[in-house]
Amino acid sequence: MVTTGVRLVVLGLFLAFGCVSSIPAAPTNVKKPSQDSPLPGKPTVPPQMSGQVQKCQVQDYERVPCGEPGIKAARCNTINCCFDGQQCYYGKTVTVQCTLDGQFVLVAARDTTLPRISLESISMLGGNAGPCSPVDSNAAFAIYQFPVTACGTTMMVKGGYVIYENRMVSSYEVGVGPRGSITRDTHYELYFQCKYSGVGLAALSIDPAANVDPLPLVASGPLQVELRLGKGQCVTKGCVAEQIAYNSYYSALDYPVTKVLREPVYVEVRIVGRTDPNIVLVLGSCWATAAPNPYSLPQWDLLVNGCPYKDDRYLTRLIPVNGTSRLAYPTHYRRFVLKMFTFVDKTSMAPLQETLYIHCSTAVCLPNALDSCEPMCTRTRRDVSAAEETAAPTGIASSGEVIFTQA
Repeated sequence: MVTTGVRLVVLGLFLAFGCVSSIPAAPTNVKKPSQDSPLPGKPTVPPQMSGQVQKCQVQDYERVPCGEPGIKAARCNTINCCFDGQQCYYGKTVTVQCTLDGQFVLVAARDTTLPRISLESISMLGGNAGPCSPVDSNAAFAIYQFPVTACGTTMMVKGGYVIYENRMVSSYEVGVGPRGSITRDTHYELYFQCKYSGVGLAALSIDPAANVDPLPLVASGPLQVELRLGKGQCVTKGCVAEQIAYNSYYSALDYPVTKVLREPVYVEVRIVGRTDPNIVLVLGSCWATAAPNPYSLPQWDLLVNGCPYKDDRYLTRLIPVNGTSRLAYPTHYRRFVLKMFTFVDKTSMAPLQETLYIHCSTAVCLPNALDSCEPMCTRTRRDVSAAEETAAPTGIASSGEVIFTQA
């Protein structure tokens, strides 16, 4: 079985709204400090040395490894970490990363600001309990990892992207006296987001104190989409063939698969390795060829814009995948059944080949008010346009060789 990797954009834009400090109103007749005068107690980012020296001055015993084992210097720098020639580790800042399986990874350093952040006081929009609590920590760092759909994350669709946004905030302790209140803690806020679309992976970040546009840091990662054929067969009275068919599948060692003409061929296309319940797999077109190349001729349409090809006497039939399918993420699957056929010569009408290869173009979609991401085979041109804005084609998944035989 041939599986085509489809790319998913993950664009993490880490927007720092600065280190916020509340300054009480000055009493009457008291001279206010000029704008150039530093306010005592206002949290600041530590002074910068050359390059990343200040950020990367982390004691050996406090270091938290960053990236996969054996990571190289270039890749380490790309994900906004520090490299000392041997080890990749997190620096003295707040580092946010978006993983390919839909997770936020946030590593907060105590020394990101002066005075230091109180690591024990950090929380997300959804609080600091359950998945929103640190997965690990030491005296200098707190490490968080949680799904992009958890911890109060907000989700929106904008400009063709699915955007997940959350906020990290450190609280501060207030001392209340008879004639005033004070705090000696830093208040820190960081908004961060992951953007999902259909083409590649990129990550952006900025220093919380920098007042400049972030520079892009790019890395690639595939979103796998797999096409496979169901092989389950009814052996008991009253069973439903289209349900049993997807209980088991042909493996790579089973190909070529032999089918009798007009025998049902059960096709499934699915997203592999994703756990985001909000995304929906969408089929654009599905077609068959006589050769493995999806662009080779001859071709025969099976689905057009996700709907059965209307000029086929034996219409391809869509099979619903929903909560009754006993799948963890039903929206990650699409299923349909076709009747086995073979290509013939246009002139002589004699069979040309004994083989078929099935291909489908795929997209990842997020439901919205204009489009449910479900194929509506009587949809209007306006409906189709709305769907195209929501989900752009992302790649092609193909099956292995299927051979016909005379009954």
